[in-house]
Amino acid sequence: MPASARSFQGSDLAYVAVFAALIAALSIVPGFSIGPVPFTLQTIGVGLAGLCLGPWRGFAAVFLYLLVGAAGLPVFARGAAGLASFAGSTGGYLIAFPFAALLAGFIARLALRRGLSTITPVLFFLGLLAGRYLIILPLGVAGMMRAGGMDFGKAFGIDMGFWVSDAIKSVVVAVLAYAVHRAFPRL
Repeated sequence: MPASARSFQGSDLAYVAVFAALIAALSIVPGFSIGPVPFTLQTIGVGLAGLCLGPWRGFAAVFLYLLVGAAGLPVFARGAAGLASFAGSTGGYLIAFPFAALLAGFIARLALRRGLSTITPVLFFLGLLAGRYLIILPLGVAGMMRAGGMDFGKAFGIDMGFWVSDAIKSVVVAVLAYAVHRAFPRL
């Protein structure tokens, strides 16, 4: 029975916790910044949570990651923590992440209903791109405009600096998620 049709079980909670920890680990990998926004690997964890755990467990994993960071553990990019992170230039991105995982999870669920095939990673990739451009981009740009006092063009230009790397990360995530579903079909 899918996780959405029943209460979360102990194994569901364990998956949520493990993926929240994975996102935290990927967030603190040293990187570089494009304007006020750091380049990290955290979107890999967000995408994997949605594609591997499905919509609700994926959302819960990313939300747990955000709760831990809001509570003060330094799990956000550059070791940031606390509620102030949500008010800063990257706050829109943080707020967008659970919803992007939710969308990717729904698309993964639809793709997996047909069974695993050679088209599945392509559908996973398209789900990740949908989350990136329909959820993460608008909320991230809005957050930069609000917190950074910049106009749309400047904020959008900063976001564009991540498009190629995000597409590459999405390919990696789609392939990894496909491999996870092949190895653990009941996940």
